[in-house]
Amino acid sequence: MNRLPATGPRPRVWAIGISRLRDLFRDIAAEYDDRADLRLVSRGYEQAVAEIAAAGPTRPDVVVAAGSNGAYLKARVDVPVILVAPTGFDVMQALARARRDADSVALVTHGDTPVEMRRFVSAYGLDIVFASYQTAQDAEACVLDLRDRGVRAIVGPGLVTDLAARFGLASVFVYSRPSVRAAFDNALEIVQATWRETQRRQRLDSVIQHLRDGVVALDAAGRVEAINQRLAAVLGVDPSSAAGRPLAELAPDIAVSMPAADGESLETVRGVSYVVHRGPLVDNGETTGAVLTFQESRAVERLDRTLRSRQRAQQFVARYRLDDLIGACPEIVRVRQLARRYAKSDATVLIRGESGTGKEMVAQGIHQESARRDFPFVAINCGAFPETLLESELFGYEEGAFTGARRGGKAGLIEAAHRGTLFLDEIGEMPLPLQSRLLRVLQEREVVRLGATEPTRVDVRVVAATHRALTDAIAAGEFRADLYYRLNILNLAIPPLRERGADILPLAAELLVQAARREPRVAARVRTVDDAARVLDPVGEPLRSHDWPGNVRELQNVIERMAVELADADARQMTPDVLLSIAPELFESPRVSAQRALTLRERRRHADADEIRAALDACDGDRERVCELLGISKTTLWRRLSAADDGAPRSVRRPRDAQRG
Repeated sequence: MNRLPATGPRPRVWAIGISRLRDLFRDIAAEYDDRADLRLVSRGYEQAVAEIAAAGPTRPDVVVAAGSNGAYLKARVDVPVILVAPTGFDVMQALARARRDADSVALVTHGDTPVEMRRFVSAYGLDIVFASYQTAQDAEACVLDLRDRGVRAIVGPGLVTDLAARFGLASVFVYSRPSVRAAFDNALEIVQATWRETQRRQRLDSVIQHLRDGVVALDAAGRVEAINQRLAAVLGVDPSSAAGRPLAELAPDIAVSMPAADGESLETVRGVSYVVHRGPLVDNGETTGAVLTFQESRAVERLDRTLRSRQRAQQFVARYRLDDLIGACPEIVRVRQLARRYAKSDATVLIRGESGTGKEMVAQGIHQESARRDFPFVAINCGAFPETLLESELFGYEEGAFTGARRGGKAGLIEAAHRGTLFLDEIGEMPLPLQSRLLRVLQEREVVRLGATEPTRVDVRVVAATHRALTDAIAAGEFRADLYYRLNILNLAIPPLRERGADILPLAAELLVQAARREPRVAARVRTVDDAARVLDPVGEPLRSHDWPGNVRELQNVIERMAVELADADARQMTPDVLLSIAPELFESPRVSAQRALTLRERRRHADADEIRAALDACDGDRERVCELLGISKTTLWRRLSAADDGAPRSVRRPRDAQRG
């Protein structure tokens, strides 16, 4: 047997017996002093029941009794009752002693005589009379009847043997010390098991009380084993009084609507929609009950929105670096140099360039080179949203700001970019009403959500990009001049692909390597940039001579078509005829320019002049500050501005109002 630790609480055991059983209890009680708080009770039947009921907090954990007294207690008290049961050896010894005292012997038991005893007596050919009783009154009548039938010795429990002695018969007590010890040991094991079960239930109850969802555990009969406070409050019941009661009695509506099998369902309980999950309770591999969890559908929706927002936040990262901007022509080298220089500053950057030239790649590269690299890079296309939606996306909103506003409100992308970089692509497409709100963000570094009265401080670095000539948009009244000057502090122009002839084939080779990684059938042939260059060599001239109005994006599309063609015919080489079949637009006549094409030197002069004019605008015409910012002398500043204005044709010169400073 597993003994309880001596240092822990000791089980309270009451040994209830009268007559000879009481004396036997007293004889062995000392053996259990270190293992139990043992109390001997010399009362029986109604008196014993009353004493247990009156014990209050000192009531026993378990009761040990025997015979009719034990059966009586077992039916009337709510604590475990362990019956002292005579062993076969006890019966054999008692019968042998009785046979020495008399020829006619009776074996009297409480209740029906066990079949084992009858078989035992029959096996040894003993002439024994069997009798039984149910109550104390039955016992007296039974003994008198046996005496009248000529029985001279009776073997039985204490009540029967006392009656036999009173009526002048020989008697032998059937219980022995080993059988009493066995009853005590069983009682202690029952207490241990009960305590373990109580601890398990307390742990289970502690766990479910801390859950945010409603939880109820049921036994196999549908009775409540445990219920947490959250669900009890919904049902309007006391958790302590719910244990042991059928769920169908506590909440008939739940019992009717809950899932009949393990799984989930959407149910309405007391007017509230819940996601109800049913799962099995398993003990030793057998299903002994079920556990039901009730989660408000609104909580599920809120969790889903939270997860979506977290996933969205994880997407606010920059994937490209400036080294990913492929090209060795002087213009691209200049772009990388300026971008690295601008990354060291927190000033706003305006990136100009046609669609598809890689403006966002440069913006991400600036972020990656800056001190804000460990914080969000949030990009939004200002031309991709309707005005109202763009406003809520950028600035966020408070709960109830408009019909359909999310409960609890929502932070805008400006707030999401806190401590990081906000990239405003196609800034020239931003509606005028929002331009004034954005201007305030740039000036005050604070944002006011829709429906809010208090501003929220933000620390963001803004990088904007456009393919439009914003000065023309200002002249047309489509763009605010004050916002333009706030954005155009640092200026960066990305040349179109048609002006980067030497970069077209290296860029195409890199794009083909990237496409091959996505297409295993091409990867075997194109593993490196050198492999890609050999594949593209036969079609180099058509690629170089094309005007590329879609810039790098268009080149990428053509390369993807090549990869598909190479995957379908591994032995087929990329020739001009093959290229003509998949990209006929490359062989169309180039568009005739409406104006004289600028030379490479002229384009560089104008790029320098644009940068100087942007700096002059930002510094309010203070040339000394501009020279200090750009690291040039006043003479160089004047010469570059004059060279750009004098060397350019009239059609490409800036308006006079853009040449201030």
